[in-house]
Amino acid sequence: MVNSDNTILAPSPLRWCSISTEEVRNNAYRLDASAYDLEAMEALSRVYHSPYSWVYLWGENGLVEEAYVGNRFKRIYTENKTDIPFFLPSDIENVYPSPSKFISEQTEVNFDKLRVQKEMLLVSVSGTIGKTSLVGKKLVNQIFSHDLLRITFRGTYDLGYVYAYLNTEEGLKLLQSNNYGAVIDHIEPEHLKNLPIPNAPEEIKRSIHDAVIASYDLRDQSNDLIDEAQRLLYEALGLPEKMDLKPKYYAPQAGFRCFTMSSNELNNRFDVSYHLPEIKEILSLISKQAAEVTTLGDPRISKEIILAGVFKRTYVNKDLGTPFLGGRDITQLAPKVDKYLSYSVHKVRIHKELEVFENYILISDRGTIGKVQIVPKHWNGWAVSQNIIKLIPISSSIAGYIYIYLQTSLGQALIKRETYGSVVDMIDDNNVASIPIPLLKDNSMQSRINDLVLQANELRYQAYLKEQEALQQMEAVLKA
Repeated sequence: MVNSDNTILAPSPLRWCSISTEEVRNNAYRLDASAYDLEAMEALSRVYHSPYSWVYLWGENGLVEEAYVGNRFKRIYTENKTDIPFFLPSDIENVYPSPSKFISEQTEVNFDKLRVQKEMLLVSVSGTIGKTSLVGKKLVNQIFSHDLLRITFRGTYDLGYVYAYLNTEEGLKLLQSNNYGAVIDHIEPEHLKNLPIPNAPEEIKRSIHDAVIASYDLRDQSNDLIDEAQRLLYEALGLPEKMDLKPKYYAPQAGFRCFTMSSNELNNRFDVSYHLPEIKEILSLISKQAAEVTTLGDPRISKEIILAGVFKRTYVNKDLGTPFLGGRDITQLAPKVDKYLSYSVHKVRIHKELEVFENYILISDRGTIGKVQIVPKHWNGWAVSQNIIKLIPISSSIAGYIYIYLQTSLGQALIKRETYGSVVDMIDDNNVASIPIPLLKDNSMQSRINDLVLQANELRYQAYLKEQEALQQMEAVLKA
């Protein structure tokens, strides 16, 4: 069978089950198939037959102390990044969390009730249900939308234990089987009162919890190094981290923005966004303190910049394929990969275009253009889609520097400058190759910045290993 996106799927046998009227009655008379998912029912049976016994997640003997979502409110979005950072549920799994939006202080809402705090578990409740995160250093006191469940716990070790449970296939299935809605799947805090969890002994909970907390501590340490590298880059370029660009426009009294330019500046680009005075100012600023401004396509910078072509994809079971990352996956530490490319079918293409290795740089080419990631060690040999541009650095001695530069507001502005398209904005490998990048006068500083990023990337790998340790222990609880 071929899908509309040119993927090829092996035919799936029909799966069915029978249920009793009593089960329907006990499940609030729900008749939608998702409420009786076979895998969820198998997971439910496993929990109910746990040798450790079980409890409902929230209730008299449950682990949850409080669970709530934020208030709905009318948002006043702004383009001013000095306004209030506003995080969406889709942001919580990002290894380096950053706000998707900014809202005005004039927005009428009690912001304090929307802020998240340390020792909270965050769970997305609509769209893709079950995305989870702890509130790490970068998220403390940040404002999130109402589409996010905030959970606190009674016991000392319940936070990490429940996080691990909801990140297993069984826990996620049971959470998602509580969904409802004809168009958008959605859960409410009350659904936790019907979600069973094995009630493992305290020493097991502690071991799982400690591994999860260690993972998030390592992420925080990694992000601190990223922040330091970015600070040093701005310092080396003689720029403040929060720049207030004041581009010069022609005849501002006219009531709209306009500017002039000479024909020799066109560079065969006639789209206004390519020539904005803000871009000129950025290029002027980075050149003042740089030894040289070159481009990402410079052979001193990159071996190759690759954008894979469109192809019919054959997906197979996990054991037979290569993990396949999309644009939304690359910002996460451990993407929940649900697509595996057939290695036997796509072997040549995987090796030639798709596979990635540690310290490669990935850039999203459409949708949210300019998401940037440096590949961690545990992604070695994985494949990326044709919506991700792959930059192979000339060596590890510059890979971290490339990444941190493209993460800055300077790099992001220059990436977005290259976008084109009449319906869907995008960039390609040639656009990326032409993006300017400054080389610092102080080689030792450039090396220090690079090394900080590589250290941060290694810490991400260690964070991944700690999380996997917790999940393996949780799987052992479920299979006991």
